[in-house]
Amino acid sequence: MILSAEVECILYDAQSLKEKRSVIKRIQKRLANEYNVAVSELDFQNLWQRTCIGIVTIASSKVIAEQTIQQALSFIDSFPEIERTNTVTEWL
Repeated sequence: MILSAEVECILYDAQSLKEKRSVIKRIQKRLANEYNVAVSELDFQNLWQRTCIGIVTIASSKVIAEQTIQQALSFIDSFPEIERTNTVTEWL
């Protein structure tokens, strides 16, 4: 089973692209290391207070894939410098 999530977020405290990318890179690395998911910034690369992050996981069952994505989303929510505004999940 393959499950993907597109997560749109706002970074209120970012004052430059450099600050935004610093936060995004830290989140991407930790997501990949802790939850074994593929992560990439999909959209809004040139806007310094907005981003869209894609997360993909592959698992042997739907339940495990859903748990992994939900844990990853909860992890994103734990960062005070980023707010998740819209999330779309899709089975592939």
